[in-house]
Amino acid sequence: MKISTRLTLAGLSSVVVVALILAVLASSTLQMRRELARNEDAGEVLSGVTALRYLLLEYVLRHEERTAAQWQLRSDSLGALLAAPTEFAGTDDERVITGLRASHQGVAHLFELLSHNHDELRRDKSKAEVLEELESRLAGQITNKTQAMITAALRLSERSREGVAQAQQRANAALLGAGAVVLLFVGLTALITLRSVIRPLARLREGTRIVGAGNLDFVVGLASRDEIGELARAFDSMTARLRQTTVSRDELGRSNDALHAEVAVRQQAEQKVHAQVGRLNLLHQITRSVGERLDLRSIFQVVIRSLEDQLPVDFCCICLYDQAQNLLVVTSVGLRSEALAQEFSMTEHSQVAIDENGLSQCVRGHLVYEADIADAPFPFPRRLARGNLRALVMAPLLAESTVFGVLVAARHAAASFSSGECEFLRQLSEHVGLAANQAQLYGALQRAYDDIRQTQQSVMQQERLRALGQMASGIAHDINNAISPVALYTESLLETEPELSRRTRDCLGIIKRAIDDVAATVARMREFYRQREPQLSLLPVDANQLVRQVVDLTRARWSDMPLQRGIVITLALELAAELPPVMGIEGEIREALTNLIFNGVDAMPDGGTLTLRTRLAPAPAGTASLPHVAIEVADSGVGMSEATRRRCLEPFFTTKGERGTGLGLAMVYGMTERHGASIEIDTALHKGTTLRLNFLAQGAGADGAAAPSNYQIPANLRILVVDDDPMVLKSLRDILEIDGHEVVAADGGQAGIDHFNRAIDAGAGYSVVITDLGMPYIDGRKVASAIKQRAPHTPVILLTGWGQRLVSDGDNPMYVDCVLSKPPKLRELREGLCKVLRSAATVA
Repeated sequence: MKISTRLTLAGLSSVVVVALILAVLASSTLQMRRELARNEDAGEVLSGVTALRYLLLEYVLRHEERTAAQWQLRSDSLGALLAAPTEFAGTDDERVITGLRASHQGVAHLFELLSHNHDELRRDKSKAEVLEELESRLAGQITNKTQAMITAALRLSERSREGVAQAQQRANAALLGAGAVVLLFVGLTALITLRSVIRPLARLREGTRIVGAGNLDFVVGLASRDEIGELARAFDSMTARLRQTTVSRDELGRSNDALHAEVAVRQQAEQKVHAQVGRLNLLHQITRSVGERLDLRSIFQVVIRSLEDQLPVDFCCICLYDQAQNLLVVTSVGLRSEALAQEFSMTEHSQVAIDENGLSQCVRGHLVYEADIADAPFPFPRRLARGNLRALVMAPLLAESTVFGVLVAARHAAASFSSGECEFLRQLSEHVGLAANQAQLYGALQRAYDDIRQTQQSVMQQERLRALGQMASGIAHDINNAISPVALYTESLLETEPELSRRTRDCLGIIKRAIDDVAATVARMREFYRQREPQLSLLPVDANQLVRQVVDLTRARWSDMPLQRGIVITLALELAAELPPVMGIEGEIREALTNLIFNGVDAMPDGGTLTLRTRLAPAPAGTASLPHVAIEVADSGVGMSEATRRRCLEPFFTTKGERGTGLGLAMVYGMTERHGASIEIDTALHKGTTLRLNFLAQGAGADGAAAPSNYQIPANLRILVVDDDPMVLKSLRDILEIDGHEVVAADGGQAGIDHFNRAIDAGAGYSVVITDLGMPYIDGRKVASAIKQRAPHTPVILLTGWGQRLVSDGDNPMYVDCVLSKPPKLRELREGLCKVLRSAATVA
């Protein structure tokens, strides 16, 4: 067989082998591209779902129309993405996509319900509780669905990454298989060539050498019938005519050069394929590393370290883009790049101005490659050139199509970045941008969670205070009923018994003040959650007299009880003379001073000195020249640390363990707020504590006390008193009879109505009816209604433990002419009688 025939067959075989190899490589490349496309689609789906979740949380927190519109736009974009044809062709992937579409439709419907619910909540506040609960449930359902969608999108992304890895493995396997086939084909060709071509050619080469050396008598002597045999015979005949001819070697040299050039091209192509595979592996490793991190700085450090070690580059950093100031801020610099960064001032937190150079193109979203920056006219390339850097690549970091940073990579050699490396940096910047966006979203979610938790704690604290106030309001009626007889009899004894001894009168005065304090304390307990009510008026209070009263009231606590334990507490009074009165409520200030004395005693477990001091204080800063009266309670006890001093006024904060409630100083602070006063605390560990209350003096901008109104005590009235408490009923009857009235007592609402009806039928009505509010079966409102139906002009006074609350809340019952609080005071009772009688006379 001729060599040409053999070569033709070998060529055809080579073509077939090369075609198969190219087909396999093309198939592997197409598969890899499809898997990359799947990965990009999965990333877009994940980004869309994450954005929906973030916008939902922002809408639930702020309920802004702009957030709702953004959510709708993102939802429409995600719906279009899910509805568009994708590269997810597997049964499982199609099932996940179908589930995402269904979940997306459900989330859109739930968000629409949430939006409508918020609109209805704004229109109808009466349904706030139901609508807020519905809003919470809708938000929870949307959160769960979006979380499920994120999980499904992550599953798609993970599968796409696995597909990329598998496609890469298949490409590597195809490449190895192609190499093996080529090696096998080359081996067979070499063997055939060795036997049929090389050996005869070696004989010819030897003949050529010999003939070239001048031995023209050499005969090759090949008897084969192929081209080499013919060549050998031609060679033999050539030697005979060699003297008359000249051999040309130029053509042989050109063929040899062409062969070497082809070999070099093939080697370069092979190197490019290996480099591309290596870059894909590096991109996969970096993507996995940054995907496992949620800290932005950690993500940047991983990227820079990987580029320095494995690309490699001589300088690498990441800058964040400040759009408002149009500059870059260096955020992360590579470990190997720190020396260069110091040299041209590119350390962390450095600022880089953006002018009309490559940076301006980069922040617009374009990758910029400068092959040689040695002669660049712009400031930023010149700065890098000071470190002998020549080649520069700047890749934008994008999040939702917005540039938020720039990845800078440079090398010392000019034009040292290939097109494949530039493409690799572009793809890497996209992955880094996505990871950074996820890290920022995670941080935002974490901050939102912390804000929600803090708000929840504040609401719980407020609810505890509200519950305490409501509980106090509920028991006020019973306590006031219990102390009403004591208050009435005490005032009556002080008024009607002038022959009482001084000691007895002082004791009764203390009892009267204690009763007033109890009533004020019960009424004020609900003020833990409510500001001072505007109808409360401040009266002049003698601070020195008040301090002496508190000393007498608390003597057992600071003197007798410590002495039983062998502890001596010395009380010192330093009261300023000619002190102007302060404007306030005497009972509240007395209770506050009592709490301060108790705290001072508790702070001196081993005894010490307790000092009560009053003085005219200079005007605090910001109050012009208004004088203040300072009341100080100082102890020589254990004192407080700075941390305790900052928190001591908080409700329920105590350092006494189970012995303390944490309400003493909180009540003192509430009193100062209601009085427009201030509280100062001077303390140090082991050096005692001084608490100073600064009150505005009378005539220094405070409203003066209203002059006591003059009234004439009416006499000879026929009064019906209705109450279900026999002690209150008896005390009212006795007090009114002392004033000269005829009193008929009824122990219940129905009994009172019956007494009144019988009197009306007998033609002997009542001048005034005094009735309690809270009574079983028939309360005070029903009694007043029944009386007004029979005798519309008969005045009705409602006497109740909730009197102050009814007045402050505007809940004055119908058919009631006057509301008085329990425990009643003689002056208030008499003024009430005069008031309703004058009103009745005016109407008549």
